[in-house]
Amino acid sequence: MNRRAFLLASMLTAVPLLGTRALAEGGDPARLRVALLPDENASTIIQNAQPLKAYLESTLKKDIELVVTTDYSSMIEAMRFGRIEVAYFGPLSYVLAKQRAPSIEPFAVGVAQGSPTYKSVIVVQADGPVKAIADIRGKMVGFGDNASTSSHLIPRALLARNGLIGERD
Repeated sequence: MNRRAFLLASMLTAVPLLGTRALAEGGDPARLRVALLPDENASTIIQNAQPLKAYLESTLKKDIELVVTTDYSSMIEAMRFGRIEVAYFGPLSYVLAKQRAPSIEPFAVGVAQGSPTYKSVIVVQADGPVKAIADIRGKMVGFGDNASTSSHLIPRALLARNGLIGERD
């Protein structure tokens, strides 16, 4: 299994959610539709996830369908309406998903390098004008998906803790 597939497997077995339809079917549907987030084009994601699919099929003895969603919101809606059975959500997207689809159930937590936590960072140009968080004031900042913990919620919270409010500063 290549590194990407291994990481994907780690994520899926780490913080996946079992959707409404899977629960309605007694928690063991004949086919699992596994949602993947698009961090590359869909065909590349599907191709790179083939070792994961093969592993899950041989381990679980059931058909696995890989579904690439456009973003966290579409993954949440797919879970809500029973179009997927398994999805990986971070902390924020899980809270949002649970609000929209109360019957979903988490069944594992991701562990990387011995820890169930991860880090979020703010990246700036090494030779640019930002040397400290206060230097961000008045600069353009790019955030990730609104439902992302690491690329949206945590950076906004860090900035706010330092007196910087997104649209204002």
